[in-house]
Amino acid sequence: MDIRHLRYFIAVAEEQHFTRAAERLHMAQPPLSQTIRQLETELGVELLHRSTRSVTLTPAGQAYLERARAILHGLGDATEHVRRVAAGAVGRLVIGCVGSATYSLLPQLSRGLAEALPGIDFAFRGEMLVPDQVTALRNGDIDIALLRPPVADLGLTVQPIRQDRLVVALPAGHRLAPVERVRVKQLAGSDLIVHSADRRSVMYDVALGLLRNAGIEPHIRHEVGETSTLVTLVAGGLGVAIVPDPVSALRLEGVAYRPLVQPATTVQLAVAHRADRHEPHLARAVGVIHDLV
Repeated sequence: MDIRHLRYFIAVAEEQHFTRAAERLHMAQPPLSQTIRQLETELGVELLHRSTRSVTLTPAGQAYLERARAILHGLGDATEHVRRVAAGAVGRLVIGCVGSATYSLLPQLSRGLAEALPGIDFAFRGEMLVPDQVTALRNGDIDIALLRPPVADLGLTVQPIRQDRLVVALPAGHRLAPVERVRVKQLAGSDLIVHSADRRSVMYDVALGLLRNAGIEPHIRHEVGETSTLVTLVAGGLGVAIVPDPVSALRLEGVAYRPLVQPATTVQLAVAHRADRHEPHLARAVGVIHDLV
């Protein structure tokens, strides 16, 4: 038995006539009749009552017609589905974002990805530090990461997508809050709030490197794991923080963001995934992220 036999049987059952069914199938009538006989022999049941003028379905034939239609419908659905999979139009992806991308990009990304790739189910994890993102990519807990290089893992494909300038987040009452632009040297004597060194945050090294290059020994008052906590502590007057400019999208009363100059420094934002992942829907999502960002 093959799919052709099912199509022949459905045509005969619907036309209730071998000649009309043969015309519908663009074939001769005798081979069609022979095929239906072979099908009945293989099944061991009679599917049709035959007369000189027409054919009618037996109870077994009626049941077989329903199943045959369902099989062909399912086959059509399966064909369409695999074509959509091959085109990268369906699937599920989890995207992990560093803190600054969580607040500045996640609303835009969630809308843009849903509009561009409606057949893909997207989930998002925010406030992830880069080492946690790398581990999650390796383990398959996330599929794509928006992170800040450097990333030493050679098993990941990392594609830069933009440069973000650095700003300083200041308590509203800080002596530098009235200043339009802040020089790094002006941060001397200020308490510092940073992302956790224990969790190997990229921004920890960036912030301390800037201060030390300016001849300032950092005085770290708090280390935190989440950007929202960092900004909240700044709002509480507990210190200042050097952050990528997109963090300024997180507006809290009591926080002033000022451009950081002399030196004017940027940090890279990149999209990353495992190098051994080549699924079409993942590639399409990465392309859309490039376009959106």
